[in-house]
Amino acid sequence: PTPKPTPTPPVEENNLQKHAKDDEIKVMSFNIRLNTSDDMNNAWPFRQEACIELIKDHKPTVIGFQEAKYLDQWLVLLSSLSDGYDGWGVDRDNGEENPKNGETMGILYDKKKIKKLDGGTFRLSGTPDKPSKGWDGACNRTATWGLFEHIATGKKFCYINTHLDHKGKEAQKEGMKLIVKKFKEYNPDGFAQFLTGDLNVKSDNEALDVLKDYMVNTRSAAPKDKTDNDRTYNGFSTSGGSVIDHVYCTKGMDVVEYHTIDENYGSAEYVSDHYPIYAIIKM
Repeated sequence: PTPKPTPTPPVEENNLQKHAKDDEIKVMSFNIRLNTSDDMNNAWPFRQEACIELIKDHKPTVIGFQEAKYLDQWLVLLSSLSDGYDGWGVDRDNGEENPKNGETMGILYDKKKIKKLDGGTFRLSGTPDKPSKGWDGACNRTATWGLFEHIATGKKFCYINTHLDHKGKEAQKEGMKLIVKKFKEYNPDGFAQFLTGDLNVKSDNEALDVLKDYMVNTRSAAPKDKTDNDRTYNGFSTSGGSVIDHVYCTKGMDVVEYHTIDENYGSAEYVSDHYPIYAIIKM
């Protein structure tokens, strides 16, 4: 396929802070769209450098990916961003770090700003400790988790990144219940909690009701002049789409800013069929 013409460079919005201050954390979610030739001019080889440029420009403290193929994308991200970031993730289909090239819900973290204390992967199923498909789900679904220390403030936090099933309604609800259960298991001391993911549902979907008592959607919690109502799924199209990607944080935290990153990077018309999103939150 012929590469797209070079679009305009990223737009700096005057009212956006963009980068986290010393006492803040910037949490990003990015469905990077799996590597498939079916996407033609929007296939991964045409988007790879733009995705890497975007991450370097935005400098998230921690970022959760969805759909990253283990060999073609996840290892590329790990290598390309290794100067500033470290991370982990496994193939969702076999649960291992090996060349099977399944989708990976990996986490990258800024190793100068936060320290990993613990972490791993569980499956959104009745058998979370082994590769499996849950309930009425169409695919194997996983969640990657981490316990971190924010170096500047010394505060600890628990973070989960996931990708809910796109078809199974029971899988969506039960998957979220399991995530809440795992938060309690991994974070018994009640540190701050963050959740990112392509949840494949809008924020008012009943599958997310389980979060209401103790977590908030950062899109709605941010000040009105520091947030947006933009779609997150774009389908590589200028029209349509929906808001199915989310960043949640512990209720009561100060959300400084939320942003859907729809600016152009590199020579790619779209960095993915989803726009990455982020929230800046005071620790």
